[in-house]
Amino acid sequence: MFGDRLPITIEPYKLARDAGVIEGDIPLEKCQRVLDALASEQGHCHVRLEFDIDPQRIRFVRGTLKGQLQVHCQRCMQPMPFEIDGEFLLAIASSDEAAANLPKQYEPLIVEDEKLELLPVIEDEILLTLPITSYHDESECSVTSEMLVSGDVEEAQPETKPENPFSVLQQLKEKR
Repeated sequence: MFGDRLPITIEPYKLARDAGVIEGDIPLEKCQRVLDALASEQGHCHVRLEFDIDPQRIRFVRGTLKGQLQVHCQRCMQPMPFEIDGEFLLAIASSDEAAANLPKQYEPLIVEDEKLELLPVIEDEILLTLPITSYHDESECSVTSEMLVSGDVEEAQPETKPENPFSVLQQLKEKR
């Protein structure tokens, strides 16, 4: 185990062979690709990575992410807290061909040489954990549902049945 700080690069094949564990916190301000999806760069994410080899001799990484982030409410565009609590299972593969042959329970992690930069992997997993859209509860949001209605609501018009485009053919058939 490495302390509270995560290493910049790791040797995943060696860690899997040794059943290594890496655990620590990463400040959100270091996750540049994630910052666009957040309302604030304040906070951190706790990461735990367990490396091992399964019975099929596949090297894998079982990971967890935990953290309190600030995302934008899509209704009022104000910051709101969002707790991430994600798990992932990655198989270490040396090429795209090897990744294509992995069992379905694994997502591939392509490692072409002995070392791997850890931050992009963590950023990917944080991005996958974030919600597509986020909203405050209506009771907590500064924008009410009445504010979301635009224009006048017209009275419902009775539906008129559209003319059948084949009615001309029907008339020709009846003339026979």
